[in-house]
Amino acid sequence: MDSISELPDALLLKILSLLPTARDVVATMVLSKRWQPLWMMVPRLVYDDSYQNLEYGSFSRFVDKSLFLHEAPVIETLHFRLGKTCGSGDIRVWIRAADKCSVRRLILEFDSSSSASPAILPRSLYTGCRVLAILKLSKTVLVDVTSPISFPSLKRLILISVKYPSEEFVQRMLSNCPVLELLYVEQCPDDNVKIFTIRVPSLKTLILRKSLDKRTGTEDGFVIDAPSLEGLDILDDYRGGFCVIENEMPNIVKADVDVGYSHPENILSSITSVKRLYLCVTSSSKVAYSVGSIFCCLVFLTICTWESEWLYLLMCVLKDSPNIRALKLEQGHSGPGPQPRPCWSEPSSIPECVISSLQTLEWTEYEGAEEEKEVIAFILRNGSCLKKVTISSKSTDRDKKLEMIKELAFLSRRSATCHLTFD
Repeated sequence: MDSISELPDALLLKILSLLPTARDVVATMVLSKRWQPLWMMVPRLVYDDSYQNLEYGSFSRFVDKSLFLHEAPVIETLHFRLGKTCGSGDIRVWIRAADKCSVRRLILEFDSSSSASPAILPRSLYTGCRVLAILKLSKTVLVDVTSPISFPSLKRLILISVKYPSEEFVQRMLSNCPVLELLYVEQCPDDNVKIFTIRVPSLKTLILRKSLDKRTGTEDGFVIDAPSLEGLDILDDYRGGFCVIENEMPNIVKADVDVGYSHPENILSSITSVKRLYLCVTSSSKVAYSVGSIFCCLVFLTICTWESEWLYLLMCVLKDSPNIRALKLEQGHSGPGPQPRPCWSEPSSIPECVISSLQTLEWTEYEGAEEEKEVIAFILRNGSCLKKVTISSKSTDRDKKLEMIKELAFLSRRSATCHLTFD
């Protein structure tokens, strides 16, 4: 202990920041006089009201006192894990303290296993946290305010199972985050928002998730206006939903699109500048994107093979993407009962990327179905630049695997340097 005490304050504070909760941090003051003042300068504090089964009244008083005594000019992280007994009055006091302590990262997580109503956050959250850069809210209720909302320094906003006063409030809140760069939204049932609108000029990364239980009809979806967006990740398998992208996003380089919309074409037609693209369009529609859309920058393509239209989607994207170098096919979904098998149809022309740029093909959970063999055969006999083909089977039957290996090994290859491996 003496040798540790001789370390400089900066290093000791880093060590204290690694302790699981603020109660553990404060407990170090009994080690020696050298340690007594250090806990008041720790830049990371985690308060968990379930830790060590502490009675809530004692927990609340501990939080009040430790925040009051804290002397660090900036708290980098203030993290609350709270259960159903937490009172709104306590939250109001602690958020006010967060502003006093110049908190840069504020996390408020409430017990998701509790049957109690989500915690209601005070109005001061929207106006008082002037230097806040990262805000994460989980299972909370936001209330409406008449005063202006202001998050002048907020760069990252994570909203998980949050309930809002209205759709208009969501738009107003986001429009008052002038430097916001990352937004993560996971919608829940009864959140009072059918159309979640994101109009944020500064936004660079957008991640959208919809709860499996949130099913409210055909007017349920997203509207996006984010001209600076570089990364889009959307997961919404509700067939009645939609996503409207109002303006072009010329800077987007990476997109994960996993949707069940009847009309997904608006999304794909708006992200033609992507370099990396994951597609799982679980729709019966054969119009995946607008005619004439060309993915000139697309280099890495991954397609989910679960839905029956995957083959049609694959051939469309290959045809309209002249520079693909890496193709991955995976069965990213599972569901009730087998899906109808697609039928292979030899294309009238060979996609340019297959001839001139495709270097690797990876296929996971390969089943050896007829259309799957046809796809591999087509790429092998036309892929001039192909270097590596990796196939992994989902079958546990050794004999079946051997049969698959034999079938694939004897397929003709246009590229003399193509190496075929089977896992």
